[in-house]
Amino acid sequence: MAETDDDVCVLVPTYNEAATIGEVVSGLRDEGFDNVLVVDGHSTDGTRDIAAEHGARVVLQTGSGRGSGKGEAVREGVEHSDAEYVLMLDGDGTYKPEDAEAMLEPLRSGRAEHVVGDRFADMEAGAMTRLNQFGNRVINAGFRLIHRQDFGDILSGYRAFTRESFELMSLSAEGFGIETELAVECARHNITTEVVDITYLARPDGSETNLRPFRDGGGILLTLYLRSKTHNPLFYFGTVGGVVGTTGVFVAAFVAYDWFVNNVPHDVLAMLAGVLLLVGVQLAMFGVLADTMVVLHREQRERLERLTERLDLDEQYDDD
Repeated sequence: MAETDDDVCVLVPTYNEAATIGEVVSGLRDEGFDNVLVVDGHSTDGTRDIAAEHGARVVLQTGSGRGSGKGEAVREGVEHSDAEYVLMLDGDGTYKPEDAEAMLEPLRSGRAEHVVGDRFADMEAGAMTRLNQFGNRVINAGFRLIHRQDFGDILSGYRAFTRESFELMSLSAEGFGIETELAVECARHNITTEVVDITYLARPDGSETNLRPFRDGGGILLTLYLRSKTHNPLFYFGTVGGVVGTTGVFVAAFVAYDWFVNNVPHDVLAMLAGVLLLVGVQLAMFGVLADTMVVLHREQRERLERLTERLDLDEQYDDD
């Protein structure tokens, strides 16, 4: 059961979840969470009415049609709440309300500021297609490579976080990329993050997913890559430089082959190969310099944070 009625807002973004939202809201209220906020993206199947009938506070997302996507729903939901902690989950019935207290415990104990529910710890048969499982693992591996941290399941929709940590983040994703942005911002701002094992259920009969694997998966990968520019510029510029430089090598190899074997000159292609090689090397060097600046900035920020904490302790000591 929840410790208080006021310290947690349960945020449930929805779009056409009439088949499941009632059970989700009831399950959360049975667990002691009275502050259930449903942010609906203009559903056409009665989702809002069902959620309200089961005791949720319902907010209609801005925009039209499908609103502005899940990402905007999350941002608007946090704005509509002043609770200390936010528990976020989907309204599709795939997450168990019984796991909510385990998700919140690291926040209340002070061990973490952000909690990710790991769906792969206990996944029900049929809960995720093999294609989606493969895509999830690729994206998680990419995150570990770029950000050098392991958050288990960065695409999980079951999250818990402090309001204070959320306000540190710069979030702009409109759709399902919001989970990726949350993970990237946690890594970027050194927000203490903990992974909690949860149960992931198969969608109930009559419930259809809003996820489009290829389109949404591609968008998530693009978000992950673009976000690496400010956290791991060596990877961002290094990969671009590697692609450009490798292209230059292949062009140069073709020019050399056709010249020595067939005695056919390619002056323009030779110049292009040289330019590509030069640009590739410059991008890689820029990535190294940018990475050095990011590391120095991070170290300086950590020193300032330690200094601020020390000053706060001194002030508390003087007050006592």
